[in-house]
Amino acid sequence: MEEALSKIRPHVTSSLAHQKTPATLLAALESTFTEQKTERTPTAYFAALLTTLDGTIQRKDLSLNDGDMLPAELYLLAFIVPFVSSPIIRANLNTILSLTAPLFPALNPHAPALRSQLSLYQGVLMAMDRAQIEAQGIRQAFASILQLCTDPRPKVRKKAVEVVHDVIAHPPAPLSVHPYSQRVADWTTTNLLEANANPIAKTKGSKQQVSSGADTAIHLLALLRQVLPYLPPTSLPSLTKQLIDLPRLGHVYLTQSSYSLLAEIFTLPLEDPASSFGEQLPSVLKVLLSSTPPKSDHTVAPSWVLTIGEAMFAYSQIQINPDACTVQLPKVWKNVATFLESSDAETRKATAGGLSKIAQCFTAEYCAQEVAKNDPNSPIRKIISQVSGALDSVAHARAIPEVLSIITALIWNLRHRASKTSATAAEPLLLHLIKRVADLRTQKSFEYKEAADLTLGMAMHVLGPHVLLEALPLNLEPASRQPGEEPKAFLLPLLSQAHPSPLSHFISYFVPLSEKMFDLQQTAESQGRQSEAKVWNVLVGQVWSGLVGYCWGTPDIKESLNPTFSQLLSQVLYSQAELRPAILRALKVIVDSTKAIAEGDFEKCPTTTTTVGDARVNLDFLRTQGESWLAVLFNVFGSVDKNARGMVGDVITSWASVCGEQEINKAYGKVIQLFKTNLAKTQQETARPNNTAQSENANLTATAQDILILLLPYMSASDAGSLFELCMAPEVLSGKDNGIQKRGYKILAKLVEGGKIAPSSEEVLKRLDELVDGLLPAAKKDRFTLLSLLVDRLESTSLHVIPMLIPEAVLGTKEPSEKSRNAAFDLVVSMGKKMNSGGVVKRSMMDGMDEEDAPDAVASIDEFITMMAGGLAGASPHMISASVTAISRLVFEFKDSMSTKMHDELLQTLMVFLTSANREIVKSTIGYIKLAIHTLPVEILRPHLKDLVVTLLAWSHDHKNHFKVKVRHIFERMLRRFSFDEVYACAADQEAGKVLVNIKKRKDRAKRKRAARADGSDDDEGPSAPKAAAGDAFEDVLYGSESELGDDDDDDEEMAPAQSTSKGRKAPAASNAGVRLRVDNDEPMDLLHNISSKVTSASNTRRRKPGQEAAHFKTDDDTGRMVIDEEGDEEEDNAHLDVAGTAYKESMTSVDGFTRGPNGKIKFNKDTKKRRREEAEDVVMEDVEAAPKAKKNKKKAEPRLGHEFKAKKAGGDIKKNGVDPYAYLSLGDAAKRQKKGKLGVTGKR
Repeated sequence: MEEALSKIRPHVTSSLAHQKTPATLLAALESTFTEQKTERTPTAYFAALLTTLDGTIQRKDLSLNDGDMLPAELYLLAFIVPFVSSPIIRANLNTILSLTAPLFPALNPHAPALRSQLSLYQGVLMAMDRAQIEAQGIRQAFASILQLCTDPRPKVRKKAVEVVHDVIAHPPAPLSVHPYSQRVADWTTTNLLEANANPIAKTKGSKQQVSSGADTAIHLLALLRQVLPYLPPTSLPSLTKQLIDLPRLGHVYLTQSSYSLLAEIFTLPLEDPASSFGEQLPSVLKVLLSSTPPKSDHTVAPSWVLTIGEAMFAYSQIQINPDACTVQLPKVWKNVATFLESSDAETRKATAGGLSKIAQCFTAEYCAQEVAKNDPNSPIRKIISQVSGALDSVAHARAIPEVLSIITALIWNLRHRASKTSATAAEPLLLHLIKRVADLRTQKSFEYKEAADLTLGMAMHVLGPHVLLEALPLNLEPASRQPGEEPKAFLLPLLSQAHPSPLSHFISYFVPLSEKMFDLQQTAESQGRQSEAKVWNVLVGQVWSGLVGYCWGTPDIKESLNPTFSQLLSQVLYSQAELRPAILRALKVIVDSTKAIAEGDFEKCPTTTTTVGDARVNLDFLRTQGESWLAVLFNVFGSVDKNARGMVGDVITSWASVCGEQEINKAYGKVIQLFKTNLAKTQQETARPNNTAQSENANLTATAQDILILLLPYMSASDAGSLFELCMAPEVLSGKDNGIQKRGYKILAKLVEGGKIAPSSEEVLKRLDELVDGLLPAAKKDRFTLLSLLVDRLESTSLHVIPMLIPEAVLGTKEPSEKSRNAAFDLVVSMGKKMNSGGVVKRSMMDGMDEEDAPDAVASIDEFITMMAGGLAGASPHMISASVTAISRLVFEFKDSMSTKMHDELLQTLMVFLTSANREIVKSTIGYIKLAIHTLPVEILRPHLKDLVVTLLAWSHDHKNHFKVKVRHIFERMLRRFSFDEVYACAADQEAGKVLVNIKKRKDRAKRKRAARADGSDDDEGPSAPKAAAGDAFEDVLYGSESELGDDDDDDEEMAPAQSTSKGRKAPAASNAGVRLRVDNDEPMDLLHNISSKVTSASNTRRRKPGQEAAHFKTDDDTGRMVIDEEGDEEEDNAHLDVAGTAYKESMTSVDGFTRGPNGKIKFNKDTKKRRREEAEDVVMEDVEAAPKAKKNKKKAEPRLGHEFKAKKAGGDIKKNGVDPYAYLSLGDAAKRQKKGKLGVTGKR
């Protein structure tokens, strides 16, 4: 709300009355709040505005012109209502209705005030409960708003539609459909009926006349487009009837919009087909097919074909008469497919979408019947025949990508099988068409290879490689390739997607093929044919990358994943680093997909033939293989580089998730034994003196810890307990190796977080405190995470251990690592939450407590902050600064739970540190002051305002550590919450007060600039969206600031980038470019066969005629020969050589260069006047040499004495008789030149 109101306040000085009046009214209200010491809450603004509005109406001051009071009050109410709570609005409903509802007739001629009224009722109607929604005044107001949805003024109409949409989209609880939705549907249907009854006016009338039926219908369709998903299903039949009649009015835009809306209606979910539009679909389709637009109509045709597609699909989903829908398919398909011949790209694209939707009408039962009948005249075979003919048709030459997308849709929609072992319907019906696409793909002149790859990829996904490769052999081996057959290596990348082929096909087909190609690679390398060897290497990689496609729910895991194939996979994992990612993906997918299918999830492998029962059997088999595969994966995990372990770890996690407890116990035993053995060896190595290098044993220990982290979720409770005790040992948590200690803390944190164990938090915290001396920096983040988890699980009677953790947590907030700092802040907040939740702090049991019989304290956030405040008496500035930062974090988190007394004490205490001479302490304290000004209530800050202002002004001129900018921003925040006079009165003297005056002037100047830019803008535009926060809320408050970007941020606004293109000029879309026949002089053009490979969409670059460019060359007048001037090229070459040759000299002699002394020390060149003069002379000499020389033998003029001191911009002193009256030069230069010209020091002869 504050941000919204801040947009209005600067307009007090606006020259526009409709902007100045609301700002003045707002300033008066806020002045009243200040006098009455009322908090500026949304409820206070709302009540004050209602009172002001009541007074205006009582005075009968109902003028609605610019600058009048009534529009300003409505404007501010519209701003405030979204921020007022719903109970407040409901409680004042009668007052709102009595004041504002009678204003609708008077507001109608005044659009700005009317829009404010609509915004007001938008918030009121959305706040109503179920009982109030039927109140007479509310219903009448909604009816008035509904009438405005057809208002001729665009802004009023848009706002009314927005209100209606928001109201019916948010029904009052517990209703799922708003009671007004039926009213909106009835009103729209009635008005559409009237629009259909009135023909379009043909006469030219005045603009002030009543709008025609077409215009009213367009406005109604705009409303329907917004509210259609929220209308009751029972209203759809009547709406459909009215929409189907609209195209007869002959209005192009109206026709297109009605078709689009019909398509949206047909896509709505059919919750109750009996009460929906199902019975109307046959007649709707009949009307649509009888009003087919011409192919040249690029506006209506796209909407029409999409509507036909959605209507046919909806017709097939309604179980009224499925056979009737099937019978109409060929006729509808033929009518729609003619639009593929259109010259408009959008029409062709929409046609492909509509035909793809029609292709979804083939049900599984229908496909099974057609495959069994084998009738060439069946509807589906007629459709396939039409699509096949389109590939050879000249009329469809420009629509080849769309035809391929239609074939893709047909393949997907014919994926149904009669049984698990039978073929898909696409195999007998579409395989010949798929062969045609593959033949086109192999032709070099075919341009739409990407679209063909999508079609072949869908065929691979539905049919599987075992069917597709039988019809389309790869022909990769040179020895077995038939003459004239092209290799189809483009099929290999398509293998990686999920398909129904069994894994045994890969073993029998691709494993031998990859071995042969590997032999060919070795042969080519031995004979020095490196390019050929690279080709075979890539093909082998593509073959093994396709293994993952066979693993998606493969049905024959038990037969295929036998010891022989498993051994082959293990060898490839160990020896072939390039193929390792493909094998790892396959091993992960084979487990994850089997688990998903066993749970009934077929989303990622919809074409698999594996059933839920088969998947459960396969899962039991994988469980028996888990132990051996885990051993292999552990070895691979230890052998690969650390950056490549993530993928191996994912595979280990997948296999561990299907293993039983016994297999996990065996794997855990092996890893834990490896961990213990290498840990002991590491301890022996680190005990040796001068041993700083990381050993192999330490690496093995860290690797074992990483594997243990992967196995943690699947361990038994006993194994988790033993691992916890092992990691708590000093050898792990106090070891000298960073990796071992860090992973030790991470294992402990994951064990506690996972709930595998339930240790005594008090005991564990005490043991961890004893190990803090051996803590390494790399392990601090994980240690803080562990401490946070243990604090959360601490008993309410064990809170006396929290003070033991405070010093470590506080110092952690100043760690160099950002992750460690964040973890330390989380630990501080966790301790605060634990203390705030209640309990008892046994002071007698605290470490270092002198009084053994100290009384117990009640746990609270105030008590915890008192404990934290002990760090303010620290011996080092670092500790004091960290304590201030930690306390700031607690204040931000628990400001509402803290007592006012604690806030006062903190402010008084921390303001003392603003006078410190240590900048680290002052920097943290300024951060706390900024946080307090931003978040604490005004009542808490006001008693300390004078001390705050005086202390902060002392740092307002200090530039180090950005103190000046930080303090200025604090004052800007302060002036938002306190008046300027109140803050200025706290300034100690006139000199210090100048800072505040300057800030106020800068803010006012920025406001005036913003107000000037906002003049003439739309009145009721909402506030701009707030800037996205860069980090968490605490970081944004503490460090985020627009003013901290620079000293003049409020004055200078960022300029918008200039538009590089002129308005109204559109770049031609690439998709609209037409296609043409490719001219090939070597072969005759056959337009009756395979036309798809003879078209191109490339631009038609005309061949240049001989001698066409000759006129651009310079010729000799006498001989007519061309004159080629190479001087420019020589100059460019010389310039490049000059730059390259002078680079070394520049680095040695220029101002920015440096030299090295005899001992190698760098000495930077000094920026002296002499050096700058020499560089300037060099630049002048270069310019002179570059200019054309008029007379080469002219003697160069000798520079006058003292020329280097001559003014560059000014005209200099007045010359007398050609001699300067004064010349300033060194005595040395004057002495050298006295003999030549006998020139005196003063320049006189």
